[in-house]
Amino acid sequence: MAQSLAKPIGDPASRPQLAVSAVIFRDGKVLLVRRARSPGKGFYSLPGGRVEYGESLHMALTREVDEETGLKIEILGLAGWREVLPDSSATGGHYVIMSFAACWVGREPVLNEEHDDFKWLQPGHFGDLKLTDGLLEVVEAARLVAQGQQG
Repeated sequence: MAQSLAKPIGDPASRPQLAVSAVIFRDGKVLLVRRARSPGKGFYSLPGGRVEYGESLHMALTREVDEETGLKIEILGLAGWREVLPDSSATGGHYVIMSFAACWVGREPVLNEEHDDFKWLQPGHFGDLKLTDGLLEVVEAARLVAQGQQG
């Protein structure tokens, strides 16, 4: 008899999870952080994470950025969203990620255990870094949001 990969209805992992991420601008550069563990271990991405019950998107983003990097930010606006579907091994999660443009306000990066490296880089000049899917598009959308805030 074949075993079902379906998760029980009460299991939160059986439903899409809401998450946030930040494209943080500082002196014309954006912050990329490298994931220290799965999912995405070794890939550069954006700081962010799950939205907790009762938490606004802005509150979640401010909290996640502070927890992961120690940075203080000002949120400029929504830059778009992307969806991450479970992988074929049924070990990945289903996430809807709301991505925001933000600007650096204070502090220097101090990474938590989720990340093992960071880089401030010019948008579009990420070289041969391993990037999470959709990162280039999110950074470009955030750049347009930030540009609209300045002019």
